[in-house]
Amino acid sequence: MEDNNLKKSSREYMRIGSRDFLRKGKTYIMGILNVTPDSFYDGGKYTDVDAALRNVDRMIEEGADIIDVGGESTRPGSMAVDRDEEIRRVLPVIEAIRKRSDIPISIDTYKSDVASLCLDAGADLVNDISGLKADEAMAGLIAGRDVPCCIMHNDLTYDDKAVLKDVRERMTADISESLDISETSGIAKDKIILDPGIGFAKSFEDNLKVLKDPDYMLPKGYPLLVAVSRKSVIGLALDLKKEDRLEGTLALSVMAARRGAMFVRVHDVKENLRAVKMTEAVYGCDKN
Repeated sequence: MEDNNLKKSSREYMRIGSRDFLRKGKTYIMGILNVTPDSFYDGGKYTDVDAALRNVDRMIEEGADIIDVGGESTRPGSMAVDRDEEIRRVLPVIEAIRKRSDIPISIDTYKSDVASLCLDAGADLVNDISGLKADEAMAGLIAGRDVPCCIMHNDLTYDDKAVLKDVRERMTADISESLDISETSGIAKDKIILDPGIGFAKSFEDNLKVLKDPDYMLPKGYPLLVAVSRKSVIGLALDLKKEDRLEGTLALSVMAARRGAMFVRVHDVKENLRAVKMTEAVYGCDKN
């Protein structure tokens, strides 16, 4: 939520769509909207526009700050989706959301032509799980549109991962490559959010190390997005099915907020928002 009493600058705030987001000192809620038949948790629930809009309305009512729309599942073993099918899934939903709300919209895609059409339809941020590596045109598109982006670490995109055994070394090398691409393409540094990529080709132990201190693993000075909602690392740690991983998700959202993450990307907006707000109340009490 905007605070008009504070002076806004690119050093303090990131503009995403119609809203300004503090880079530090507050954790915002990114609500997940998967318009896919096969996402690991909610696949098939929101594949038609009406169902998707009902879910968006619910997330907005519960306090979501931004909606992340995805048309291709990234769960392990999922099948790749061609551009036409991905566009068919996401474009009508983004158009419909924008007609009824000014809430910022993120498009979760690694395909530049999908991102371009979604930006035309009203999306405000590009969330690329390949770290700008899957599509050579993606970085140029983001720079040309002058929109924010989220760059994720993904071991699947780093060629030398077999050589670098330590997860920190792999993340450092991979994100450095992505940031080199962004700089060469002209993406402004203040438009970039980093995502440590929990669950993407990392071992259980690697995921725990990253969750312990994601900021330690990534370059300083960039805001972070932590996306771990109901993921397998929680299931393995607690021996729980995806339907029973809410408490584990809330614990990790609290940890992310405590460490200053700008966004947590979640399925359960109301519960995560309450956990984050309580964390902020406790750790911000000395400022009041």
